[in-house]
Amino acid sequence: MPSPRVGAEPLEADRLGRTIAEASGALEDLQAADGHWLFELEADCTIPAEHIMLGHFLDEIAPEAQAKLATYIRRRQADHGGWPLFYRGDLDISCSVKAYFALKLAGDSPDAAHMVRARNAILAAGGAARSNVFTRIALALFGQVPWRAVPTMPVEIMLLPRWFPFHMSKISYWSRTVIAPLLILMTMKPRARNPRDVGVAELFTVPADRERHYFAERGAVAAAFLVLDKVLRRIEPWFPKAIRARAIARAVKFTAERLNGEDGLGGIFPAMASALMAFDTLGYPSDHPDRAVCRQAIDKLLVLGDEEGYCQPCLSPVWDTALAVHTAIEVGEDRVGPRAMKALDWLADRQILDGPADWRERRPDLPAGGWAFQYANPYYPDVDDTAVALMALDRAPFGRYRQAIERGIEWLIGVQSTNDGWGAFDVDNTYHYLNHIPFADHGALLDPPTDDVTARCVSALCQLGREADDPAVARALEFLRRNQMADGSWFGRWGTNYIYGTWSALCAFNAAGEDPKAPHIRGAVAWLENRQRDDGGWGEDGASYFENREGEVKASTPSQTAWAVLALMAAGEVKSPAVRRGIHYLLEAPRTGGRWHEEWYTAVGFPRVFYLRYHGYAAYFPLWALARYRNLLGKNRPAPTIGI
Repeated sequence: MPSPRVGAEPLEADRLGRTIAEASGALEDLQAADGHWLFELEADCTIPAEHIMLGHFLDEIAPEAQAKLATYIRRRQADHGGWPLFYRGDLDISCSVKAYFALKLAGDSPDAAHMVRARNAILAAGGAARSNVFTRIALALFGQVPWRAVPTMPVEIMLLPRWFPFHMSKISYWSRTVIAPLLILMTMKPRARNPRDVGVAELFTVPADRERHYFAERGAVAAAFLVLDKVLRRIEPWFPKAIRARAIARAVKFTAERLNGEDGLGGIFPAMASALMAFDTLGYPSDHPDRAVCRQAIDKLLVLGDEEGYCQPCLSPVWDTALAVHTAIEVGEDRVGPRAMKALDWLADRQILDGPADWRERRPDLPAGGWAFQYANPYYPDVDDTAVALMALDRAPFGRYRQAIERGIEWLIGVQSTNDGWGAFDVDNTYHYLNHIPFADHGALLDPPTDDVTARCVSALCQLGREADDPAVARALEFLRRNQMADGSWFGRWGTNYIYGTWSALCAFNAAGEDPKAPHIRGAVAWLENRQRDDGGWGEDGASYFENREGEVKASTPSQTAWAVLALMAAGEVKSPAVRRGIHYLLEAPRTGGRWHEEWYTAVGFPRVFYLRYHGYAAYFPLWALARYRNLLGKNRPAPTIGI
């Protein structure tokens, strides 16, 4: 009988090779002719519901698209009667109110069984008055709640000086792009055309005009801001008309400058929808260039099948391409083939090298050099995308992209925050008191440095030649060490959750040459091993972002298992039983061709508020983990030579 191979039985090694070949072939088939990859990006039912509501606000209803969006929403109603923020999640009152309203706008009878179940669930959860601020704004636009149900946000905010406690530069990019056009709506208070005169009064436990408790108490600071809100509400009618007109003009200018063609304002649906409604409120005709391109950007987000469809929150081509090409190179055992070169060329062409950008508010003399998340978003390059793109370009032979890489490194180091970490889009976006204003009940107004993005930057800088004692790297490594959780894990801001954060951090420490026997590395390894499930996989639920639910998991998932396996291998555990069991899980997990089955949402827009399902994650992350496992065993080396 032949002796076992190192770390794997011959039969399983053969299966490993076949699985890698099948999955990599399927991934290649999904590559576009110009070299890039783009996978669907799915959120909860809030976005398709808002798309339907937008059509009724404007009286621009597309019957076929609306019918497919409504089917999508109906089919995702949960057993609890409402709609969750992620697969098999709890009822979310705000998402449920919008989903119910959208279905009613689309023609569903309130007496239909699914509508009765939804209504009962919403009422049991406290009714529509308990919705978040964004939902209450939507209800106010349709005349379903009085405007006192939403915070006072006068458009004069646009004129505040930089030193004022609230300023547009002090909030995140996604907040800026949504708020600027939203201020026009909240000031002018238009009424949706609502051609079918649909309302949802039945979703309130107390009639909306008599409800007195729209704002939940959130501590002393929030209470102080509520007092300020009441004062603003009383004096706002007395604001000078000339100043108001100047503020509206400033909001329009801000929005129009950042429209970003058919890639849309900020590249995100909520900002695009707010801008389109603002242009309509200002009287722009449908053929006005700004309004027309805004409409095109929104339509570009639709994914319509034969029976159902949904609206994506944004598009992710740079992120998908950077991660997919890393996977393709790994499959080729570090050899960069023609297909990978085509993807790298595509990425290199997407580098942002000039033009105005909001980050220049903090770094006016820094040359541009980052990458956006979307096809185009020059005002808002993404630090995470930049780090991953740089690591991908670095894998090309002969220093092909040396100039792009040098420019990218300069920009990456230049946008490091003063607390030693990196945010996703902004520098020093740490005005945490602003999360207490009534408008910010979602808790996602800011873009402070995070463990996962910081770790990716460390990985990139070290792969690209910086040493652990380099000032930027040393500061960031210390940021990661002090942010490690007591149980050994790291928080995952942009991926669910501690598995993602721990994978990111362990890759960074490995790239920096940290001793794998160091206590913080051993603590992370122990945490991952303890979180492995009986089936050999790893999983983590979206509910893990809620207090006292940090360890919640409903099932193992291929993408999260891949992160855990990649993390353990980065910590030198290639031959460990935990890695072997994780690889076996990936080989056994159901898949169709090259894509593993994964209904779970394993990414995050905003913790506790907005979750994401990257359809690409189940296509490239498991394949990446399998290929690296094969490569490390074959080369008998303890850890990968790249930063991710």
